[in-house]
Amino acid sequence: MFKVMFHQPLIPPNTGNAIRMVAGTGAELHLVGPLGFDLSESKLRRAGLDYHDLATVVVHESLEAAWEAIEPERVYAFTTQATRSFADVAYQPGDVLMFGSEPTGLPDEVLADAHITGQVRIPMLPGRRSMNLSNSAAVACYEAWRQHGYAGGS
Repeated sequence: MFKVMFHQPLIPPNTGNAIRMVAGTGAELHLVGPLGFDLSESKLRRAGLDYHDLATVVVHESLEAAWEAIEPERVYAFTTQATRSFADVAYQPGDVLMFGSEPTGLPDEVLADAHITGQVRIPMLPGRRSMNLSNSAAVACYEAWRQHGYAGGS
């Protein structure tokens, strides 16, 4: 359905939570290295509970390797710097919902990548820095899935 991408994630529980979320939605999770943790870390396993076997998780050594493997048609980069709301996008199956690492978000060179279709933001109250990575990914993935009538869900 949709592809959620974390660019160089650093905090294991966020990735564990995302594993559980993609297992529940049918989305894929693509992790672009280098990762700030080992996938066998107990905090990641605990956050993902027993959903690891139900989720599609792919690790890519680099962003270039991810683009090569995925061959995306549309990539939406989530950034607090964007002016367009993520809710204003008409998502299509196969779209990549891309998020940066926890402390810094997506770097400028990634935001300038030719594969990026658009930059979008999740609205927040003024003066707030950002949302938690796994929460942001869940908000975005569920909006994309909602637009398609929660296809395959019950």
